[in-house]
Amino acid sequence: MKLVYTGKTKNVYALDNGNYLLKFKDDCTGKDGVFDPGENSVGLTIEGVGDVNLRMSIYFFEKINAAGIRTHYVSADLKDTTMEVLPAKVFGKGLEVICRLRAVGSFLRRYGEYVEDGAALPSYVETTFKNDAKGDPLVTEDALVALGVMSHEQYADIRDMTQKITKIVADEMAARGLELYDIKFEYGYDADGKVMLIDEIASGNMRVYKDGAYVDPMTLSTLFFA
Repeated sequence: MKLVYTGKTKNVYALDNGNYLLKFKDDCTGKDGVFDPGENSVGLTIEGVGDVNLRMSIYFFEKINAAGIRTHYVSADLKDTTMEVLPAKVFGKGLEVICRLRAVGSFLRRYGEYVEDGAALPSYVETTFKNDAKGDPLVTEDALVALGVMSHEQYADIRDMTQKITKIVADEMAARGLELYDIKFEYGYDADGKVMLIDEIASGNMRVYKDGAYVDPMTLSTLFFA
């Protein structure tokens, strides 16, 4: 294996078969030793977080693949905390896609004059560039096309896939007495330009509540697999 990328929470290796291997770490984003999925730098290490992130990713990738939605997931090895994935090119220098079911977080900070805290949203999809220095700025569909990052057709696929995947995750949470408020995804595309879900689907990428109270990611993983 050849190390090709060192990330905040995962390392990426090239495999001889043309695929890639993601090695999940116990490093977490945060600040001053406090876990925060919204932070852009590693703030602490929590033993076992890589394992639970991989477990949740396996669970959802298998469900999403079974639903006929394209992902990069091939297989995983829990013993080594690794996941084999198909090659995919990222959009631009990295793009995050958020689906919001309730008005919280940065959405509420931006639009609080127009919406109440926790108000229901209609599976609202937004995109942000991955840029730590600029605070992951919002970017519209027209801007993405004008900048040559993607086509209108690719954006339409991403929006449709995001809403379908979010429903899968939300339904699984609801079955456990939990409510999904929002979730963050990443997408890439193959040699033919076809969009696929990439990266991971872990508790640190979603905001979940139980009985109106926020559930932190490690507690969420425990409740989910209880």
